[in-house]
Amino acid sequence: MGDQDRWSVTADVGLGLGCAAALVVQSAAVAGSWGGGYWVFGCAVGMVVTLLALARRRHRGWTAVAGLVVAAVAVLVAGLAGLPHEPGPATALPLAVLIASAVGTLPVRAAVAIAAGGMAVVVAVAISAISGAGSWPRTGAAALTWWNALAWLAAVAAGTAVRVLDARRRATAERVRRDERLELARELHDVVAHHITGIVVQAQAAQLVGARQPERARQALAGIESAGSDALAAMRRLVGILRDAADGAPASAGPEQLADLAARFARQGMAVRLRVPDDAGSWPPEVTATVYRVVREALTNVARHAPAARTVAVAVTEEAGRVSVEVVDDGPSVPARHSRRHGYGLVGMRERVAALGGTLTAGPRPDGGWSVAAVLPAATGERR
Repeated sequence: MGDQDRWSVTADVGLGLGCAAALVVQSAAVAGSWGGGYWVFGCAVGMVVTLLALARRRHRGWTAVAGLVVAAVAVLVAGLAGLPHEPGPATALPLAVLIASAVGTLPVRAAVAIAAGGMAVVVAVAISAISGAGSWPRTGAAALTWWNALAWLAAVAAGTAVRVLDARRRATAERVRRDERLELARELHDVVAHHITGIVVQAQAAQLVGARQPERARQALAGIESAGSDALAAMRRLVGILRDAADGAPASAGPEQLADLAARFARQGMAVRLRVPDDAGSWPPEVTATVYRVVREALTNVARHAPAARTVAVAVTEEAGRVSVEVVDDGPSVPARHSRRHGYGLVGMRERVAALGGTLTAGPRPDGGWSVAAVLPAATGERR
């Protein structure tokens, strides 16, 4: 039995005991003041509504309607037969539970109808008290009216509170799902764009040198095979995280693997100069992952949009609690290159850096080439 089931059973046991105690007290009070068997009618009504309240989880709408019908009939019978006014306290308690349960869970129209039915019962009790129907003193009938009114008000308030909390939970869950979808989109873009770009570049190189330099063509094909294997492994890591967040391998590498990243891009014909601080391993995982992704996306953009670039400088530094990442290439600064660089890659990088309280800029350099620069806090506790 899960925690939710235990809580439900505990709540029903408490409700049953509370209603039983209320029935005993009410029956004793009626028997002491009225004598005879006058307590039987109120006890029977209270028991029926209590059983409906205990069965409410099977169908909250119909049990609430049945409870209201029983209460309305009890008001009518008590008035016509000269019995104590109903619903008594022992009936008003489980009836309030039925109303609260229906208001908190049913669709809006059904919830409003149940609440209106409860108010109709309260009005019927008030009319019965004002008209003098039944055999209770007017003061006792007025007190009973107030009791039913307060029970109805508490039920509606509790049901409304449940609806509001449930709406907030749904909104939070939807926001989490939306964030997860964005995160998945960024991960897929990072993984697929990086590896597929390498495959495409090396395939183009193999076509160019295949006839004249077979040895270099074989090297390019080997690089394509390696990039394909890396892409498959990265996709498996991502799927592993989606299947089991606790056991899946990390989908993103940290700065300690930047050298491998630079070497892979160097095999595509670019000279990548890398500078990383010695204490990069002490950064939080989200910082190291973001640094790696910024560098990977920037190198991917160079390979994709600046094939004429021959040198790329990657500098990762830390100063005054801030980590700076700068990727600069020597490719030509042409307008077409500028317009093509504002895709999902830069959007994803900006979102990642902004999530840690940092900033990212990207654009052409005055003396040629392209620059991507990011600054983020070395400790994630500094995010805003």
